[in-house]
This record gives sequence, structure tokens and C-alpha cells, in this order.
Amino acid sequence: MKKIRAAVVGYGNIGHYSVQALEAAPDFEIAGIVRRQGGKDKPAELAAYEVVDDIAKLKDVDVAILATPTRACPDLAEKIVALGINTVDSFDIHTSILDYRTRQMENCKKAGRVSVISAGWDPGSDSIVRVLLESLAPKGLSYTNFGPGMSMGHSVVARSKKGVKNALSMTIPLGEGIHRRMVYVELEEGYTVEQVYDELKADDYFAHDELHVFAVKSVDEVRDMGHGVHMTRKGVSGKTQNQRFSFDMSINNPALTGQVLVNVARASMRLQPGCYTMPEIPVIDMLPGTREEVVATLV
Repeated sequence: MKKIRAAVVGYGNIGHYSVQALEAAPDFEIAGIVRRQGGKDKPAELAAYEVVDDIAKLKDVDVAILATPTRACPDLAEKIVALGINTVDSFDIHTSILDYRTRQMENCKKAGRVSVISAGWDPGSDSIVRVLLESLAPKGLSYTNFGPGMSMGHSVVARSKKGVKNALSMTIPLGEGIHRRMVYVELEEGYTVEQVYDELKADDYFAHDELHVFAVKSVDEVRDMGHGVHMTRKGVSGKTQNQRFSFDMSINNPALTGQVLVNVARASMRLQPGCYTMPEIPVIDMLPGTREEVVATLV
């Protein structure tokens, strides 16, 4: 069976774990890694792979895993599908997903390729769970409580602000879907915590939650990649009240994101041209093997 050739674009935390997930997948091979610096200072763990500064330099790529900051994903996805390559990403600005999907749908239809967007664990796999729970109790309320743990997206945004050398954003659940953002920063000389706070609070990533900013000597000394979620839905099945469902997980954040990206990269090869979010994709297509092989294992 011909293996799916995947390229990983970006090699930060998500890129690192995406490579590991590809190495463990029986139906994938790594076509190469794309980094800004190309093969310069190539990490030892990538010795077996071609490392370039432009995906166009790689051969026979079926799908590109965009392991880049969220705000770079839409433009990258547009450029890469135009090359005839599927894309998957973990774009995580919830309020912009529909607009991104609409724009990328047109690009994919034109190129005859597939993009799967917002394919992390939230949005992403948690989105599938939310849809399932809502179907079980169509009338009711859902609450998603994240953490406590490191938010990769919020940390990337915090690191981009003026006066910040390094940053870690922790998500603390307060209950009923309300969260506190605890941001630990290494400051550039001449900058204050108050200035960084104002920069963050003006950004949509942080504007809607309680925010606290602390200066630390070393972000690495307080960093923990663990995260988690507790999701509940209470509602009505048919006309029966008081149906209650819950879902919990505790995870290594970038490792799960990398696994999800590989899962949807597989599924992208089975979809018609277009742009999709995870609830739109048959879950069975995220697993290796044929549908018949997977169905045969169901009990």
C-alpha cells in the first residue's frame, strides 16, 4: 500500500510532536520538514529527513501539517493548496473559524485539494465531543472548562508582544466555562509588567478573560506542557429532563495536537475537495486501515 507523504511546516513544539506521530503511524512517510532557516543548524533527530526553507523544494508531498502560529495558518494554507497539496492545521481563534473556513473553501475548490482547519484538541477533538453530547441532549447547556495547564496559542501570542523575551500562559478554570489567564514573562530591559498587561488585554486572545501577568527570571523553570479539559452537558433527551454527561482528559498539550493533526491528515486523503472542520469528518476516517477493517473491530 502506498504510504501518505506528509511534510511538517514549522518545527516548534507542535512540529516536534507531529514528526513523532508520523513516525509512529503505519501508513505515513515523512516527505520533509520546512523551517525558516532550512537545513541550517539541523536538529539531530531530523538527520534522516530533508529539511528545507520552502515546501516547493520537497517532492511528491500529499499533505502539509502546518505546525505554525495560528495567525500564519490562513495565508500558508492558501499558498500550499495552490501547489496541489492538502493542508491541516490547529488554527485556534474560535471566533474566526467560520470566516477562515469560508475563505479556504473557495481556495480548495479552485485547487481541487482539501484543507482541514482548527484540528487540535480544542477546537478539534473536543468539538466532536461537544457535537455528540448536544445530539444526546438537544436542549440544554454545555460547559467546557480548560486546565489547569499551558495554552500554546496564548503563550505564542504573549511572546510576540513588545518587551517580552519569553512567556508562558497558563489557563486556570473557574467553572462553568469561565477561565483565568496567568501569564509569566521574561521582560526585556526597560519594560514593565503593566505595559505587557496592556498589550495583552488589547489582544482578542486575552480580552475576554480575567488576566494576571507576572515577571519571572526564567520561563523554562515554570513551564509545564500538561493541560486538560472537563466538559459537561445537562439537558433533555426527547422530553426527559435531567440528562447529564461529562468528558474529562489530562494530556500533554503539543503531543495530543500533533496526533490529531496526523489523524486529520489521513482523513484529508479520503475527502472531496473543500475545507472542513473536525465535526464534519467521519471519525472512522481518522484511523488507519479501511472502514471495513475498523468496523470489524467494533464490539
